Amino acid sequence: MAMTLRIDDELDQALTELAAAEGTSKQEVIKRAVIERRDRTVRRELINRIANEALVEYADALERLGKA
Repeated sequence: MAMTLRIDDELDQALTELAAAEGTSKQEVIKRAVIERRDRTVRRELINRIANEALVEYADALERLGKA
């Protein structure tokens, strides 16, 4: 699927520099950035879900520890 991305001069310069430093295309830099961001978001959501489940599961124990 094709898409047009409008960026300002500052972002274009940063993208150009990053692509040159990584020896890749601007498109590849953007693709990697989006995938990395998605992966971080998915991981963060998973960690939050697990933490919330643990808080519910161990609420009584945590309450007792808080009173100790």
